Amino acid sequence: MTILPALLTAVLVLVPVASRTEPLPKPVKLMTTKSGDARLERQFFGQVAAKQTVDLAFQVGGQILKFPVSQGFLVPKGTLIAELDLEQFELKLEQARLQKGQADRTVARMAKLAGTVSKVAIDDAETQAGLAEIAVRNAEYALRHATLLAPFDALISSREVAVFTTVSAGTPIVRLHDMSELHIEVDVPEILFQRAEKNNILEITASFPGRDEAFPLRILEFDAEASNVGQTYQVTFLFEPPEGMQVFPGASTTVKIVADAGENIISLPATALISNSSGQVGAMVFTPTGADEGTVSWMPVEIEPTQFGDFRVLSGLRGGEEIVLTGGGALISGQPVRRFTGFAN
Repeated sequence: MTILPALLTAVLVLVPVASRTEPLPKPVKLMTTKSGDARLERQFFGQVAAKQTVDLAFQVGGQILKFPVSQGFLVPKGTLIAELDLEQFELKLEQARLQKGQADRTVARMAKLAGTVSKVAIDDAETQAGLAEIAVRNAEYALRHATLLAPFDALISSREVAVFTTVSAGTPIVRLHDMSELHIEVDVPEILFQRAEKNNILEITASFPGRDEAFPLRILEFDAEASNVGQTYQVTFLFEPPEGMQVFPGASTTVKIVADAGENIISLPATALISNSSGQVGAMVFTPTGADEGTVSWMPVEIEPTQFGDFRVLSGLRGGEEIVLTGGGALISGQPVRRFTGFAN
């Protein structure tokens, strides 16, 4: 009977001791925040454009008899593009020259009769001679402009009419692209355009569907006025394709612009961010109390997303802090934790 009370006393003594055993701190994976150079990277949809695109037209009307060029072909400067029926222009020129000769003879005859004819008659004859000279020049102009020649080394984009069509002056006949330079045009939003003016652009490249290479670009010009729709600025880049690469106006491309923001930033992955009950975003900051032990506390941060999928810290962290990388949502401020150093063998 004396043994049982002794055992009960021992159990009652041991139970409180076991209940006071403190749990091991929870292991957490940490990362150290680092402040690095801010690089802005943006991608835009662009379109290839020729140095200039011209809708070539006759300055006189008539019927097209010659139209030897074909769409999609390059032609050198001075190549015959199209020609009207020249007969009517040649006849008008011949008529104007005959009338000019007649007017000149009348003036000469009046000059010999200066004493017998009135000055008004002489003046009228000289006026008719002047009008005849103008008629000759007009006829020469019409004949000269009844033939269209390539004004530069050109790519024939499209034929707007068919041969034997009768056209009036100013009717577009063919569209030409000046391929001496290739441009890439991009519409840049106003806010990014203003930011780019303050930043040092490090790299501008263009890539094309089906090709792995990225080709360097150079800023050529930009519109000084934003468009009414979308508030964008059109920026034009100079593109110099490598030898053997054929790119035509209208081709789509992706333009990547990398710029130095001129400041240091801290970037955090999404796993390191925790929202509290009010929706405010923060991170669990680790404060060491020993070699691998410490406590965590919730620190509010202001962030903005980046194009790389992480978040840029605007305020709340200065760099150099250790924060919980993953699993911070399961912790509370002041909770003891230990640094996760790997699984034991």
